[in-house]
Amino acid sequence: MTAPLSAGQTFPDWMRAAQSQVEAALAACLPPAEAIPARLHAAMRYASLGGGKRVRPLLAFAAGELTDAPGERVRDAACAVELIHVYSLVHDDLPCMDDDTLRRGRPTCHVEYDEPTALLVGDSLQSLAFELLARDADGDAARQLEMIRLLAHASGSCGMAGGQAIDLAAVGRTLTLPELELMHALKTGALIRAATVLGALCGTPLPEAQRDALDRYAKRAGLLFQVVDDILDCTASTSTLGKTAGKDAAAEKPTYVSLLGLDRAREFAADLHVEACAALTVFGERSRRLVELTDFITHRKF
Repeated sequence: MTAPLSAGQTFPDWMRAAQSQVEAALAACLPPAEAIPARLHAAMRYASLGGGKRVRPLLAFAAGELTDAPGERVRDAACAVELIHVYSLVHDDLPCMDDDTLRRGRPTCHVEYDEPTALLVGDSLQSLAFELLARDADGDAARQLEMIRLLAHASGSCGMAGGQAIDLAAVGRTLTLPELELMHALKTGALIRAATVLGALCGTPLPEAQRDALDRYAKRAGLLFQVVDDILDCTASTSTLGKTAGKDAAAEKPTYVSLLGLDRAREFAADLHVEACAALTVFGERSRRLVELTDFITHRKF
């Protein structure tokens, strides 16, 4: 059993407790490093453990508080989303994609191991994510199927993978603001939205109006995360970020900073922060952690 997250904790303490639970749960669900095929399993653990902000799992835990969701059920959903996220990072870093050598302050998976192993790591993490969601759901098969469908849709060609495809095709081009928003709604926003909705689905069903409000929040929060990421990519150092700073600009990829300029991108982030928090007012104090997370996403330095 995992220790419950306390409403009385400060946000930093709550965040550390949730991150610790996710780290322990990931360590437990990943195959042991010595299990055959040992090299693949060691690489899966290398890519997944010991780093990252775990923003998507944090969103799942925070949204679970809206619906009084059991902690262990949210934990499985949070880990499933994080495994999809890590698989996307491993593949994104490959030479055929962004060709990066640094992730979370360490050599990327294909640098530490090799390209074929990194490819199989991504494949295996994706499969494990759905295995977690397919665990017993206390007899609520309809909800379990909805959660599996939601994560699959957010991960595929109409979600994260589709956004990556648009991103690759946009290198060297200037996109309009609507085109850039669509790309990031898929590439980054779809999985952030999925994490938030999955967390809420782990508990008592929300009325339709509240579910719509949560969806509005998740969409704005996902876009906010990407705008801040673009700002950090051009203002923070590699040592601060734990990944290669400025790589999108060097690769001539369209970003909010390249399209709007730094000052307007910061203004856009501030507007998205207001819009995201406004969508949560219907939940009152229950949305406290989501509001705090939105503040963290906005003001983060890494």
